[in-house]
Amino acid sequence: MASKDVTYNGHTYTLSYELVNPAQEAVLLVLHGWGSNKEIMKQAFGKTLPQFRHIYLDMPGFGKSSNDTVLQTKDYAQIVQLFLETLGATPQVVMGHSFGGKVATLLNPPCLVLLSSSGILVPKPFGVRAKIALTKMLRPLGFGKLSRLFASKDVEGMSHEMYETFKNVVNEAFEHNFSKVTGKALLFWGKADTATPLWTAEKINTLIPGSKLYPLEGDHFFFLNHAPFIAQTISDQCKDTY
Repeated sequence: MASKDVTYNGHTYTLSYELVNPAQEAVLLVLHGWGSNKEIMKQAFGKTLPQFRHIYLDMPGFGKSSNDTVLQTKDYAQIVQLFLETLGATPQVVMGHSFGGKVATLLNPPCLVLLSSSGILVPKPFGVRAKIALTKMLRPLGFGKLSRLFASKDVEGMSHEMYETFKNVVNEAFEHNFSKVTGKALLFWGKADTATPLWTAEKINTLIPGSKLYPLEGDHFFFLNHAPFIAQTISDQCKDTY
């Protein structure tokens, strides 16, 4: 495990990362989802795709990477791009799970691999909408801290900066970004995913020209049980990009 300092908009981010198969020339960048870290992604894919040099990265504010600023998804993408430049690495394949899928999309690699990516807004259940309404009522009354009691579990234990970052990224509509993808795109999805339901994958599939969708058994973390199939599909479908 190693780290690199990246300076972006006057702030320095210490980014933790790990390499697998460091002698290989072709590069695979793997990005985790919100509230996760590089370890779960390495657990799934670290022993697959031996033809690639794998880069597993903790994005700012997650795992062992620092963040004391409020960011948007486009900022994450630019920070990751700067990180890649410090390594002298140009990924042929970028894989992203959930929130990491949005960051991967903005990087627009030759082969984009989305694992239950976020980016299509899903209607919130009534209970969640009620909590949001109550939070908005409490904040002007001076109960801002109390309102965090009603926040999503995705922000439990998060700093103020990461809480504000979450609010920035959670409601982003990414349709126009998906439609700008120019490389190959492979979409792998959990059929029982409730965080990013399968219908969102079907919509992304219509937005990205020539993309291929692979629905698989499982929930939002379906890829933990399907890494060999995902890896083999990447090898077959993306071999002309490296």
